[in-house]
Amino acid sequence: MSFRELIRKNKQLPAADCIELLKREKRGVLSVIGDMGYPYGMPMNHFYNEEDSAIYFHCGRIGHRLDALRQNDKVSFCVFDEGCREDDEWALKVRSVIVFGRIDVIDDMDMIADIATKLSHKFTQDEDYIRREIEGHAHRTLLLRLKIEHICGKLVTES
Repeated sequence: MSFRELIRKNKQLPAADCIELLKREKRGVLSVIGDMGYPYGMPMNHFYNEEDSAIYFHCGRIGHRLDALRQNDKVSFCVFDEGCREDDEWALKVRSVIVFGRIDVIDDMDMIADIATKLSHKFTQDEDYIRREIEGHAHRTLLLRLKIEHICGKLVTES
């Protein structure tokens, strides 16, 4: 099985631009196959890790998302920027990336602390705050590692 190719190739973003968008943007929508086969999408903060080319999320130890992932580890993740306008144009040009892959659930405390610290740096450089949050909450946190199987990005103009 192979993933679909983008129909409008002239809108496709280069792979490097897709990765840059994943690194820069703070949140996206993670979609799993939920109860009764319905898609379940939720906004999530994320961290793209260059060391293993995976996307990481943190989550609690119970809930709809984890139940769904235990049934089916296939997911999609969509990220988009806030867009920009050309001079004298009303329409936004928006870059988006969709990632398809499989999720591993990670319960290793050292890895949770490491990735949670890196993710936190997307929001704040307050090291004391980050340390307190990790010390206070890491024990009830899991990591979700999205191993990328397919990635596609595009630039669209609203119309």
